Amino acid sequence: MNQIRPTTRDAIIEAAFEVFSENQAASLSDVAQRAGVGRATLHRHFPGRPELMRALAKIAMAELDNAVEEATADASSYAEGFRLSLVAIVPLANRQWFLANEGLEADPEIAAAYDAGLEELRRDVDEAKKEGAFDPNVPTAWIVQAYENLTYAAWSLVRSGEATPKQAAELAWRTLSQGLKGSTQ
Repeated sequence: MNQIRPTTRDAIIEAAFEVFSENQAASLSDVAQRAGVGRATLHRHFPGRPELMRALAKIAMAELDNAVEEATADASSYAEGFRLSLVAIVPLANRQWFLANEGLEADPEIAAAYDAGLEELRRDVDEAKKEGAFDPNVPTAWIVQAYENLTYAAWSLVRSGEATPKQAAELAWRTLSQGLKGSTQ
C-alpha cells in the first residue's frame, strides 16, 4: 500500500515547527534540511523567515482555536471551560512557544486575529464572573492577562521538563481560580 506523502509546503511547515521549537534561532537552511528540500524549494514557498513565521503563526492560532473549541464544546460552565481550555492548550507548547517571541504582532492580519481572540477571552471572563468563578471586583483585563501569562508559565514548565502538560495545566487552573494560597487546615 502506498503511503500518503505530505505536500512540499506541508513538509516545510512541519519541519519548521520542529526545528524552531528546538532552536528558535535556527536558520531556514536548517528547516529545508529537516524538510528534505533544497533552500530554493523552501524559498519558492516562503520567500523569507517573516513569511514562514506568519504561516506558522496562522496555523498555530487555528490549532489553539480548534483545541479550545473541541475541549470546551460540552463544558457545563464557563469555569469548566477555562479549566478544559488550559488542558487543551498546554500540550501545544512545542508548536506555540517560539512564536511568542517572534514579534508577529506587527503583522496586521496576525494582530487582528490575536485581538479577536482576546476579545472573546474578555467576554468569557465576564461570563465566568457572572457565574461566580472569578471575583467580580477584579478587572477583566487583569484576569485575561493572568490567563495568558499562566498559559506561558505552563508552557515553560513543560518545555523545561519540570511538569507534564497535565500537571502544568492543573497548576495554571489552580492559580487562576484559587490563587497561590495553600489550604487552611
